[in-house]
Amino acid sequence: MSENVNNSKNQQGATAREVCIHIARELSKLVKHTLGPNGLDNMLVDTAGDSVITNDGATIIKQSAIDHAVAKVIMQVAKTQEEQCYDGTTSSIILTGELMSQAAELLKNK
Repeated sequence: MSENVNNSKNQQGATAREVCIHIARELSKLVKHTLGPNGLDNMLVDTAGDSVITNDGATIIKQSAIDHAVAKVIMQVAKTQEEQCYDGTTSSIILTGELMSQAAELLKNK
C-alpha cells in the first residue's frame, strides 16, 4: 500500500516539474522574438483598452498577468537583472527557459 502512495507522489512530482518546465519554455517563447537588433515590438492591450508597445521582456510578462509561481520566479529573475545591470531582462527570461529545457532533457535521461 505504501508503495502505491510513493508511486503516486512521484507521479505528482513529475507532473509538477513538467508544468513548471512548460511554463518557463512558453514564457521564453513569448519574448524571444523581441531580442536582438531585428527584434519586434509587442502591442499589449489591457482589459480597460489601454495599449502599450514594448520590446522589453519583463514588461511583456508583467502585462500578460500570468498568475503562476514559476512565472513569478522568472519575473523576479528579470527584475533582479534590471536592478543590477539595467539591461538584459529579455535575455534572462530566454536563458531561464533554455535552462529549464536542458533540465527536462536531464530528467528524461534520469
